[in-house]
Amino acid sequence: MPTLTKLFTMEETSQHNTKDDCWVVIDGKVYDVSSYLDEHPGGDDVLLGATGKDATDEFEDAGHSKDARELMEKFFIGELDPSSTSIPQLEIVKKAGRNIPKKVMEITKQYWFVPVAVVGISVVVGFLYTRKK
Repeated sequence: MPTLTKLFTMEETSQHNTKDDCWVVIDGKVYDVSSYLDEHPGGDDVLLGATGKDATDEFEDAGHSKDARELMEKFFIGELDPSSTSIPQLEIVKKAGRNIPKKVMEITKQYWFVPVAVVGISVVVGFLYTRKK
């Protein structure tokens, strides 16, 4: 008989990002590591930094042992819902929408003289330096 596991969205898992309530997603599986934060050899900062995203790459890059992988099963609480969006969008990005490139162009047009002035001053200083020799 197949085992049923609870499905979580990435948005749900990203809300559990404190020392008292910390969930991480590794290989599509959700782990509640709140009780393990103090015992983690890399410190609690590592686990807290892995919340709200898929931390598979960070987990693999750290080179965890077979024992560490077996220990993970103790904290398993469910799986990531494959039908949900992988990364929740920030409100700032939703509000800004397509205006970001427009705003960048406006700022670029407004402050074009700064890089020109830096290059101009560099050329003058370089010329004066070489002329002194």
